[in-house]
Amino acid sequence: MPDEEVVQVMDAKGFLSVFKERKPVMAMLHLKGETPDEVLERAKREFDLYIEGGVDAVIVEDYFGTYGDMRRALEYIREAKSEIVYGVNCLNIDAMGFELAQEFGAAFVQLDSVVGHVKPRDEEALEAFLDLYRGRYDGCVLGGVRFKYQPVLSDRTLEEDLAIAQGRCDAVAVTQDATGQETSIDKIRSFRAGLGDFPLIVAAGVTPENARESFKIADGAVVGSYFKDTYHDDGEVSLDHVRAIMDAVRAVREETA
Repeated sequence: MPDEEVVQVMDAKGFLSVFKERKPVMAMLHLKGETPDEVLERAKREFDLYIEGGVDAVIVEDYFGTYGDMRRALEYIREAKSEIVYGVNCLNIDAMGFELAQEFGAAFVQLDSVVGHVKPRDEEALEAFLDLYRGRYDGCVLGGVRFKYQPVLSDRTLEEDLAIAQGRCDAVAVTQDATGQETSIDKIRSFRAGLGDFPLIVAAGVTPENARESFKIADGAVVGSYFKDTYHDDGEVSLDHVRAIMDAVRAVREETA
């Protein structure tokens, strides 16, 4: 029987329906390398390891790389004709994330913040921007609130910003304060309380040890650092680490089915 604390999410917006499995795990392609060719070859290797390890999606992000690196990686993924879901996060230039996602057929765009990171006077412009680009884009948006490294300039409560976020994205991403840092259960719970049944993704710090507790509340995860051999963002993707997370997630899926 499902754990009594498990939240049964009604995915009215469609984000979770993008994935074949419940509690999807999205793996980061950070695009590390010294030259464009090296970046692409590394991305290909990591993509293959993620598929072999059984992740549900990959996110192409210019964490170490460039816009050009993103284009080359997305072209490779599109031409590979894999059934894996893929998303895009163009850091700092959200408009180009939408453009790339539309051009290369990505299922979703990740935005590090959709509310509260701009001055209150700029929220109206931010809302207009998101309305414009979501109207042009066929896919979904995974949007951060109180996200790692993003300023909190909001003059509203967390609950008020979460209510606004539900009109600006199709799932909300929650993190603690830094890349790889475990997102506290208290913060995950506070976001769930503010979102109700709206999809909630833990976007930092998920491990095999905390996956069960996190996924009792949240609906999926974005994983980057844990998949590396060093457990840091600048390491090499380890198939053993990918399998460890996915084994833990499959156990959660079976337990909460």
